[in-house]
Amino acid sequence: MILFPAIDLKDGRCVRLRLGDMDQATVFNDDPADQAAQFQAAGCQWIHVVDLNGAFAGKPVNGGAVDAILKAVTVPIQLGGGIRDLATIEMWLDKGVARVILGTVALKNPELVRDACQLFPGRIAVGIDAKGGKVAVEGWAETSELSAPELALKFEGAGVSAIIYTDIDRDGVLSGPNVEATAALARAISTPVIASGGVSSLEDLKALIAVGEPGILGVISGRAIYDGRLDLTEALKVLEEK
Repeated sequence: MILFPAIDLKDGRCVRLRLGDMDQATVFNDDPADQAAQFQAAGCQWIHVVDLNGAFAGKPVNGGAVDAILKAVTVPIQLGGGIRDLATIEMWLDKGVARVILGTVALKNPELVRDACQLFPGRIAVGIDAKGGKVAVEGWAETSELSAPELALKFEGAGVSAIIYTDIDRDGVLSGPNVEATAALARAISTPVIASGGVSSLEDLKALIAVGEPGILGVISGRAIYDGRLDLTEALKVLEEK
């Protein structure tokens, strides 16, 4: 199981939000590239990056910070936020992003996701963010009537490399991941699932492992790493054993 440390970008800085609220942002590093280098030095094999401003704007906003991260590390980067068309997907992949994450567009234009998977095999992930069990889009500002499994099933066989499932109700509040919902999603689809939202301790990682669901590929953690609740060295060791 892979640990994806999170770098969320707001106004060029590395932040964490509380419950997806841009007005509840805590700055953890003014230099995202430095943060990425720290994660690589700690032994992380992937880094998860989100352009928060871009998610609301519907287009890349923190491009300079992403470029700096790409120059600072050699480990693969997966990037989401404000990626809504094939030109933007191609631009980021050409710059060196290993995998792009399509969120809002997956709900609003699923055909674009399928086209992207055909054009860029193995390099397209779908981000599904759920609030109260329903898919939220536009930087979590809008909630649909579709459930996470219903949306994920639309892309079965399309070539999506991973579904990144975030429980917004737990994001940034250190309340523990929604293990049950994550495992249920992994059982419902053949695409690997990456869990996100609420991871706060080694016990949370062990709980994800304990469900024994092979479809759970990895887990994203942010605030717990930044405030020291989750020791990166220990976390990597626990997940590597899995």
